[in-house]
Amino acid sequence: MTSRIIVVGAVAYDPKVVTIWEGIKQFFVDHQCDMDFVLFSNYEAQVKALLSNKIDIAWNTNLAYVSCDSQLGGKAKLIAMRDTDLGFTTVIIAKKDAQLTTLGDLRGQTVAFGSKDSAQAAVIPEYFLIEAGLQADKDYTALRFNSDVGKHGDTGTSEREVVHAVLSGEAAAGALGKSAWDHLQTTGSAAELMAIWTSPPYSHCCFTALPQFDSELTAHFVETLMKMDYNNPAHKVILDMEGLTRWVHGEKDGYDTVFKAARKVGYVAPNKVCAAESH
Repeated sequence: MTSRIIVVGAVAYDPKVVTIWEGIKQFFVDHQCDMDFVLFSNYEAQVKALLSNKIDIAWNTNLAYVSCDSQLGGKAKLIAMRDTDLGFTTVIIAKKDAQLTTLGDLRGQTVAFGSKDSAQAAVIPEYFLIEAGLQADKDYTALRFNSDVGKHGDTGTSEREVVHAVLSGEAAAGALGKSAWDHLQTTGSAAELMAIWTSPPYSHCCFTALPQFDSELTAHFVETLMKMDYNNPAHKVILDMEGLTRWVHGEKDGYDTVFKAARKVGYVAPNKVCAAESH
């Protein structure tokens, strides 16, 4: 096997990202896999770095993966994911007394969305509204909170703004990712709210590599990653911070809806085809 350092890119959406990746790097070193990481301020810069071979692997959001894959003609390597990246969903919330129960009920209403590059809080919900026959700013008013553009919604700021807009009455409904909705429910902040619609499941983040990236190095990276054990207290700290209990192998099927949505709302060119659609 070729022996060299595997360089991984990640986006610094929060100070904890440094702690997470320092911990992952140390884990890899302890398991005889030379790895280092580079932090980016936004996913567009990270995608550009991957496509220009400045990093080997990118820890991407689903939209960053779709962007890479579309530019690579459907040949990007999707090598690993979190267990929590499978079966992700978007919900549209409203106040319990709003008398809204379906997407069709949003006609003529104001709907709040998170950052324009957030799959869960903008791209996916707008796509399904289009599929339901509702066009933004024609059939309903879109209230957009582009507070963390470049981070693809990772900071959660725009979703908190969506919740505030619904609670204050500025919007009749709003779009959130499943994790944000689950958090609201566990903290009791959702007492006045209900989910009026839940999307079909789709996949979230993944490790992405170029198609020509060395297969032995890829296998070594994935095999090492899979050794992280949630039952090991030292590993658990890192895994909890990154929001998973175990790493899993990449599955492209879950990105089919994300790609269709990204194409429909104009996030990627409409003639691009991703691997999930080509097999």
